[in-house]
Amino acid sequence: MPDPISWAFAWPYLLAALAGGYLLGSIPFGLLLTRLAGLSDLRQIGSKSIGATNVLRTGRKDLAVLTVLLDGGKGAAAAGLAWYLGGPDPMLAAALGAVLGHNFPIWLGFRGGKGVATSIAVLLAIAWQAGVALCATWLLVAAVTRYSSLAALIGFLLSPLYAWLLIGDLQRVEFAALLAVLVVIRHHANIRRLLRGEESKIGGAS
Repeated sequence: MPDPISWAFAWPYLLAALAGGYLLGSIPFGLLLTRLAGLSDLRQIGSKSIGATNVLRTGRKDLAVLTVLLDGGKGAAAAGLAWYLGGPDPMLAAALGAVLGHNFPIWLGFRGGKGVATSIAVLLAIAWQAGVALCATWLLVAAVTRYSSLAALIGFLLSPLYAWLLIGDLQRVEFAALLAVLVVIRHHANIRRLLRGEESKIGGAS
């Protein structure tokens, strides 16, 4: 059991890491990039998400790729900086904050993206073996089904198992499970469309 005195000193740093990660994660790169390019407001088209998949619906593959890189980069940067400054526990707090910031940004009325790129990046930063296995799962499921949402859901739901088998660290297994829960929550509409057979396929119409 953690030493209460140690936690009394640690919690302000963990809270600061969480808040810093949230602020970094809440930068809506997809929305900013499309606005700079003079395109329609992402929140008014397709899934109304600010993520890369919806950016792709504008027809700008270059902006979609850049959105993936930046959304992933902010998660990895939050985790990496917190690890450098404070160690593993602040890293986990900042990583979680980055995902929450992307999913529920205060600047956009807490209506953000679905957190796939950011969550993959933080998982790669924290448990790279599980992150690589998740990416491989996403590629396989997406290639077979052409459903990006289904690929993400299956990949993240399997990620705690990957973390357990490949790393065996309970804290990282629990973190992967938390990411999976957040991804499922943010994909609730996609799950309903998948069950009805109405979900858009990769390369298909919105």
